[in-house]
Amino acid sequence: MYLKSALAASALALSMLATSTQTMARDIVMGLIPAENNEDMIQQFEPMRAQLEKKLGKRVKVFTATDYAGVIEAMKRKRVDIAWFGPLSYYLAEQEAGAEAFAVGVRKGSKSHTYKTVFVTQCNSGIKSIKDMKGKRVAFVDPASTSGGLMPTYMIKKATGQMPTQYFSKFTYAGSHDAAQLAVKNKIVDVAADSDITYNKMLASGMISKKTNCVIAESAPLPGSPLAYRKDLDAATKAKIRSAILNAHKEIKVAGYGDLSHYAPVAPKDYQMIRNMVKDLGLQKQQMMK
Repeated sequence: MYLKSALAASALALSMLATSTQTMARDIVMGLIPAENNEDMIQQFEPMRAQLEKKLGKRVKVFTATDYAGVIEAMKRKRVDIAWFGPLSYYLAEQEAGAEAFAVGVRKGSKSHTYKTVFVTQCNSGIKSIKDMKGKRVAFVDPASTSGGLMPTYMIKKATGQMPTQYFSKFTYAGSHDAAQLAVKNKIVDVAADSDITYNKMLASGMISKKTNCVIAESAPLPGSPLAYRKDLDAATKAKIRSAILNAHKEIKVAGYGDLSHYAPVAPKDYQMIRNMVKDLGLQKQQMMK
């Protein structure tokens, strides 16, 4: 009986070891939510991907999807190991896929990793405030976006007592932050909600201007967009990933969402503001992952 138990225990240990070795041997996959054009996102994150590959000593691949939910689902199915999320998509990935935030990009010239939602309209539209948006054509970014989904919804509800679908005559999701800005520029919609990071980046690139796209309202600061890995990754792999990201600025010009100087450590507790807004709005998972 003892021998039988010992053999069973040994078989189990060997099985677990094989699984662990298999996990360590395979490629690491990094997911990127489609905050901007997917090709641009891949190009932006290439220095970080290459640095991670160098430090881990294994191939690192990039995974993109057509919407935020696609990256969350990929992590849930263990097809993505580490991902860059917005704060709300991180909250959803935490719930759905066991994501664990560990790092966030800090913008150059700032000690903070926060950013804001901005409401933008055509500069000659006559729309000056949230009150003026009533009955207008409005685009947000994605149900799982923080600056282009959760926060603008929260702002509209707090200011008017109504949800966006009730307050606007036509309400749509543009799919990415840059698409939302271009929808305003091209007069497809009257107003769009976006992040100040994308707005300033598109101003700098000349894709929009302060003659076409004007900010009429902005939010309180939001916690920055985190990098998160699957909580069930082995401790050694997580430690290597964390070290590679947090120390990357010592060897390369770091890249990510916005013009960054470095990555700073964060923890799941730093995103309680997001959990509180979801609760205050009474949002269900299906409303945020359409």
